[in-house]
Amino acid sequence: HRLGRQSWYWWILDDVASRHGFSLNTPVADLPTDVIAIILYGEGIQKPDTPASSIQSPASSFEGVIPNLKRRWKETDSDFTRAEIEKYMIVRTCHECGGRRLRRESLAVKISSENIASVSERTVESAKDFFAGLIVKKEDGLSPNDLKIALPLVKEIVKRLQFLHDVGLEYLTLSRESTTLSGGEAQRIQLATQIGSRLTGIIYILDEPSIGLHPRDHARLIATLKNLRDLGNTVIVVEHDAQTMRESDWIIDIGPGAGRHGGKIIFSGTPKEILKAHTPTGDYLSGRKKVSIRHSHILENMRMSEHRITIRGAAEHNLKNIDVKIPLGKLVCVSGVSGSGKSTLVSDILAKALLARLHGAHLIPGAHRQITGVEHIDKVVVVDQSPIGRTPRSNPATYTGAFVFIRGLFAATPEARVRGYGPGRFSFNVKGGRCEQCEGQGVKKIEMYFLPDVYVECEECRGKRYSREALEIEYNGKTIDDVLTLSIEEALDFFSAIPAIQAKFRTLADVGLGYMRVGQPAPTLSGGEAQRVKLATELSRRDTGATLYVLDEPTTGLHFDDIQKLLTVLQALVAKGNTVLVIEHNLDVLRNADWIIDLGPEAGERGGEVIAAGTPMDIAKVKKSYTGQWLARRS
Repeated sequence: HRLGRQSWYWWILDDVASRHGFSLNTPVADLPTDVIAIILYGEGIQKPDTPASSIQSPASSFEGVIPNLKRRWKETDSDFTRAEIEKYMIVRTCHECGGRRLRRESLAVKISSENIASVSERTVESAKDFFAGLIVKKEDGLSPNDLKIALPLVKEIVKRLQFLHDVGLEYLTLSRESTTLSGGEAQRIQLATQIGSRLTGIIYILDEPSIGLHPRDHARLIATLKNLRDLGNTVIVVEHDAQTMRESDWIIDIGPGAGRHGGKIIFSGTPKEILKAHTPTGDYLSGRKKVSIRHSHILENMRMSEHRITIRGAAEHNLKNIDVKIPLGKLVCVSGVSGSGKSTLVSDILAKALLARLHGAHLIPGAHRQITGVEHIDKVVVVDQSPIGRTPRSNPATYTGAFVFIRGLFAATPEARVRGYGPGRFSFNVKGGRCEQCEGQGVKKIEMYFLPDVYVECEECRGKRYSREALEIEYNGKTIDDVLTLSIEEALDFFSAIPAIQAKFRTLADVGLGYMRVGQPAPTLSGGEAQRVKLATELSRRDTGATLYVLDEPTTGLHFDDIQKLLTVLQALVAKGNTVLVIEHNLDVLRNADWIIDLGPEAGERGGEVIAAGTPMDIAKVKKSYTGQWLARRS
């Protein structure tokens, strides 16, 4: 009915109804199953008892709702369209193989009562113990002949699993899909592969390998990097982690600021020497500056009744049927070693359950018994590190909504009005003002088949995305392309008289993204940058004062100074009565939290329990908490 009775799709359905003898006014519950099958799956599907003459030709047959959605999801370049279609999609385990992916014949082959699927479902640590145990078992082990065959293979398998253990990935299962790995995890897997090669004379370049690592595990990663160095290699690491910097042989500090304020070598020397240097990094490493926020809201919140959200019986993945209480109106951090169950608890259970209950999202939360206290919040905002778009069409201006106002300004210029140009003329997503050679992308995609797609600059518009006519219109001396190449900081100055645009870009600057270009393509943003663009977008919207914000490691890619900015923004949200729930390893964030929920004690099967819950000072006193041990050292 939303489509209206005059829409093209309505006429198609009306035609299908007349040919198959059913009424569009009949409730779906009253329609015959074969009619529902035609609507959902389309015509032209031959059944065993269907005469060949009655099957519709592909040209005249009705496609069906589900094939139509599948086709559009695969073909569309629109992130909005894909997101809308994904509301009707769900991932389910295959009923035939039970998610094991293999035929029964393959699964029938066993070694020591284990098939290849059950071994793949083990964690790295568990698999290492299994293979090591094969060559020492007396009962139910390998025969002497099998042992001769297995011994050299087992040694190689155990060696490679040990490499993964050394870089802090012992909690990963062998069957873990690569698409679910964080950037840091994927990088450490590559690092483990390089360790096994035992090459020398190589320059290794790593970009923040500590992403997702608890401070406890940094020492193992640093030891691995030193091992590569000691073999005769050079290891260059782009890193913000203080522990890694202190353990390095040489530090090159670039700055002093970001974007146009940076790009200079402001220090080069040893870790001891940088402590004396008055650079942003040196000030924080030496302790002259500290990341801290004022908790002016705590006393006020204490006077209020203690509202909380309680998750009962959380049992998804490695969680041990735990009950977790999350106090509202506070900055709450969920900590614990990598793989202890933080993301499972917050993202897979709580966030999905609240999105489904409060916003009608088509999500199935992880296993839990009950969630109470939801009546105390009216909105949940999940700010994750997924891209803000899959193509160059998406950028900070389009995602935050600022581009709508910018296009309106260009359309309101005298020259544009004389030519009859509307706001659509300044959109690179629709025909009219966009360059038709690249369809407004500024680049052309070249499919490399077995390699990632490559984007090359459009020869027609030279990457400017617009037609010559659109680029002839100027606002205050700048074309629409000139505006898109401005940094956020420059755009704040340029649009200083436009409050609507100021509001959007001010929040981007507040979360440390002032250096980013207004039209920077989404595929070039890191996970941490994408997350902060989303956070800034939410901050620029009207605040309800009873919102739960969920963030997953927002400090990824942030310098100490940027973490200070981020915490200031989060504290401002809490001061308005909102709740900020953060999955985090960063000790500066944990020290400034109002409440910490620490999971562990270890990763995988040896994790999934609440080790401690309380203020940072409370957690620092819990000796069995690794987070507490590190907080005690930094206090």
